[in-house]
Amino acid sequence: MQRLYDFLRRHPTGVDSFWAVFFCGLSLLNVATLSTSTTLRFASVPVALAMSAVVALRRKWTRPAFWLTLGAGLYQLVLGIPAQFADFAMLVILFTVAAGDVPRWVSRTALGAGLLASPLYFLRFGVDKGSGTTDEVLFTLFVIVPFALAWVMGDSLRTRRAYYAQLIERNERLENQREAQAKVAVAAERARIARELHDVVAHNVSVMVVQADGAAYVMDVAPDQAKEALQTISGTGRQALAEMRRLLGVLRTGEPQESEDYVPQPDVEQIEFLVEQVRAAGLDVDFEVEGAPRKLPTGVELTAYRIVQEALTNTRKHGGPDARASVRLVYFDDGLGLLIEDDGRGAAHELYEDGGADGAGHGLIGMRERIGMVGGTLDTGPRPGGGFRISALLPLKKS
Repeated sequence: MQRLYDFLRRHPTGVDSFWAVFFCGLSLLNVATLSTSTTLRFASVPVALAMSAVVALRRKWTRPAFWLTLGAGLYQLVLGIPAQFADFAMLVILFTVAAGDVPRWVSRTALGAGLLASPLYFLRFGVDKGSGTTDEVLFTLFVIVPFALAWVMGDSLRTRRAYYAQLIERNERLENQREAQAKVAVAAERARIARELHDVVAHNVSVMVVQADGAAYVMDVAPDQAKEALQTISGTGRQALAEMRRLLGVLRTGEPQESEDYVPQPDVEQIEFLVEQVRAAGLDVDFEVEGAPRKLPTGVELTAYRIVQEALTNTRKHGGPDARASVRLVYFDDGLGLLIEDDGRGAAHELYEDGGADGAGHGLIGMRERIGMVGGTLDTGPRPGGGFRISALLPLKKS
């Protein structure tokens, strides 16, 4: 049954044509039984055919069908053809015009023609001889009612269709907005994951590489130092794996998982441990804290830790074998200041200018992204006299 209904909806003209044939048969049968002269009966045949065509074409060619109906009505008035069954098509086309996608002036014209049809008919043909003026007026008004109802029903249907179309358009617009927001959210999440992976992998792997190179160098002459380096490699690797598990746990479930194999999010207090770890890897680092340390927002603490971590990693990568670094944390009333400097060779210009080029400089790009998320400022570049300098200010936003 549903398939039949869908088929009929897809072929409205075919459905109307079927009813038009049926309507034409009834109209011609009605013409044959009219109690008028033979001349009027023959003159009524074009009206029946025209009104049947109106029924068949009312949805495909609404405006031409309306004008055809108007012409057929005037034809009846001029020739004095009385009302017949075919005139029922006037109500049908009036409803169709009011409900269809036609200019409003055409719809109003159809309403005016429908309201005038009854008065014009009774002015042309009159009513029963025995009825009074009041009865004639009341009967005329009574006949006007079907025309008014047909237009009102059609106009209501047009309004509902327009409202439904607006709902569909609004729903599509909201869907497009949701898709755009989802793409933005995915891009932001990918950037966050890239930052975390870079910070974890770049720092820990660089420590492991430095220790491995040192162990290989002193393996024969100082086995104790080589053993200590291997232990550092082992500990750093375990720490990297723990942080990787934490990241994978967030990716799978959306929330960090509690387990002894997972490490918490790093904070400002762990910067000192980070500095000790870097010192153990062979880089001379001075660490200084100014102001009264206090608990900071989680996002600020993680950002501060990652900036120091990335800065020291860059010093090991680009500073050279004899580079020294300094880390300075300053607690202000309304923010946290970071200053990381080294006296090494410094990074190549293209690695920090405009966030890196040709896929390089991911760490500095991540710094800028992290600083931007907490509303801070970042200044990076070579120091006067040699080396590299990273300065950041992280504001403490009160929630």
